[in-house]
Amino acid sequence: MSVTRRDFGAGAAAALLAVGEARAQSAPAALAGWSDAWPPKEVIRLWPGDPPGWRGSVRPVLPASWPPNFLRGTATPTLNVFRPARPNGQALLVCPGGAYMAVSAANEGVDVARVFNALGFTVFVLAYRLPGEGWADRADVPLQDAQRAMRLIRSQAVGFDRIGVLGFSAGGHLAASLATDHAQAVYSPLDAADRLSARPDFAGLIYPVITMAGPYAHARSRDQLLGAQPSEAAAARRSPDLHVPATTPQCFIAHAVDDTTVPVENSLRMLSSLRAAGVRCEGHLFETGQHAFGIGRPGAPSELWPQLFSRWIGQA
Repeated sequence: MSVTRRDFGAGAAAALLAVGEARAQSAPAALAGWSDAWPPKEVIRLWPGDPPGWRGSVRPVLPASWPPNFLRGTATPTLNVFRPARPNGQALLVCPGGAYMAVSAANEGVDVARVFNALGFTVFVLAYRLPGEGWADRADVPLQDAQRAMRLIRSQAVGFDRIGVLGFSAGGHLAASLATDHAQAVYSPLDAADRLSARPDFAGLIYPVITMAGPYAHARSRDQLLGAQPSEAAAARRSPDLHVPATTPQCFIAHAVDDTTVPVENSLRMLSSLRAAGVRCEGHLFETGQHAFGIGRPGAPSELWPQLFSRWIGQA
């Protein structure tokens, strides 16, 4: 893959900060080399037929003028496979963010695959469906895809010692939901893969959206996932910090204290709940970094989180 971090990271991260105001702003510039990196050579379709909740069409929330690295209008969700030259036996299901309005597949997908491939991880970037694009049971749509993805990876897991999930922002919410609600029945089983566990062996949550209620909720992600003015019960059902069972896998969390998009309190609440449930966890709070720093700001402490995460996995 000839695309560099400079091609993707800075531009995609800056554009992602504006996703919440997408309707009011002009589209970000297209990224050079995107078509060389996406899709990868190996793509796995999640569902053998129409996905659950299909209503015959999808209606993207982001305007058509936005560049293609902000995936939207996804009627056929996929696993996009990036394989390392020297596998270490570990696999990552990667869930990019995008406020549940898009899937930011550049800085939180392709960049992440490049960095973790170099560390020996096989990376499966999830192009998941967006709940506000017209699906039935919208609050379950991303989790349906994440559960199905984990089961498919596990069904083909020859050579994998462990399979984890890694999510960013709204994708961090999806990863946290998979960690806490991996056993929740959100779709009817289809085949032998669906008899397998959807529980990840470990989870990485990077500047995650966690709570769906109160002053620390990320309003855009909440409204896209649950609809406008969700009930207290609906918000609680999709706030992972409120239901952390003992079966939750061990979690690694990283967040910038100066994040003005998704407040750091989201991560602090999740850490508190994990500790209360006796689940092993590790947290890293960076003084600066703001939101959507992806694989880290060059030259800043946040640039070290992939190595910290890899070492943490090695000790788990």
